[in-house]
Amino acid sequence: MSNMLLALAYGHGLKILLTLFLMMAAAKVLAELFERLHQPAVVGEILAGVIIGPSLLNWVTPSEITNTLAEIGVIFLLFAVGLETKPSAIFKVGARATVVAVVGVIVPFAAGYLLMRAWGARNVEAMFIGTAMVATSVGITARVLGAMGLLSTEVSRIILGAAVIDDILGLLVLALVSSLAEGQVDYLEIGFTAALAIGFTVFVIVVGARVVTRLAPRIENLRVSESLFVFGLLLCLGLSVAATFIGVAAIVGAFLAGMALAEATENNETMHKQMMGVTEFLVPFFLVNIGMQVRLDVFRSSSILLLTALVTLLAIVTKLIGCGTAALSLGWRRSAQIGVGMVPRGEVGIVVAQIGLSLAVINDALFGVVLFMAVATTLVAPPFLKVLFAKQEQRAKG
Repeated sequence: MSNMLLALAYGHGLKILLTLFLMMAAAKVLAELFERLHQPAVVGEILAGVIIGPSLLNWVTPSEITNTLAEIGVIFLLFAVGLETKPSAIFKVGARATVVAVVGVIVPFAAGYLLMRAWGARNVEAMFIGTAMVATSVGITARVLGAMGLLSTEVSRIILGAAVIDDILGLLVLALVSSLAEGQVDYLEIGFTAALAIGFTVFVIVVGARVVTRLAPRIENLRVSESLFVFGLLLCLGLSVAATFIGVAAIVGAFLAGMALAEATENNETMHKQMMGVTEFLVPFFLVNIGMQVRLDVFRSSSILLLTALVTLLAIVTKLIGCGTAALSLGWRRSAQIGVGMVPRGEVGIVVAQIGLSLAVINDALFGVVLFMAVATTLVAPPFLKVLFAKQEQRAKG
């Protein structure tokens, strides 16, 4: 009996290792190919997931392990982005980022809702599609801008700030719509969650960052090896847990943890190199996992294909025009950069779709529509970001 259990455990362990190998190898091969084609590596890494996933080769299928690795990957990606973002820099663009975020929530939600109602969808179905279109995947844009060395620019700070606010607003909208789907709405609970989310964000940025900056020299003098790096990892995980507990995305907590450490690690090259090693290992799992979610089997109907095209087009246009218009005073190029930077839906759109399916609010066909929209917007944005930021990239690297 023990030999059988050992064999099963060995077989399970081998399957996990093979899954990790295939995901990492496919991600890096496609990333190299896209870099050689002068395209963002992130696009290649997502397409790697489409290729090795259930839609094509079916070498790897989404599982609890791949989903967990993906979540850990995006958490540490946002922590690394936070390390490049000082609280003072976010405060400078806070008002504009808030306007961009609010418009970036209202316009896509209204457009998605109206489209689905015109299509004949039920009220709650239309609201779920609208909610999925509200999302912004800050991880994708941050990955592209980070690779171009442009995270410190004003436009990048506006995009990052707006995306974090967008996530908080989007999750509150999701809570409201989910409550409606279940037949009752607890406005007091939603209001309490909103207050907690805002208070948590402001507290970490205003108070937490100052405390961490003062503590950093003492932490570096601890006898534990790489003490500041270890502290950073603990802070990242701790604030991710806290963010989840109060009802917002874990990535918001991770981003805030990085911001809290940004002042203290500004000139600490060792810390940044250590984080680069962590993200280079974990982030490909996040990107490949997005591609693996694509389901091509639901697109056998011409009406579903048409709906998918309309939802995807509307998802792109509403963020581009809505968020871009909110930043129009900065000039057309910067407003376009912000609009495109807010387009990717990524993992947040996928989560909304999964919740809608689990509540039996949307069917498999609509689930496939939202998945395609989430992945398509994630693939479309990086090449346009590359073009729009080309001049800044040349200056940054020159």
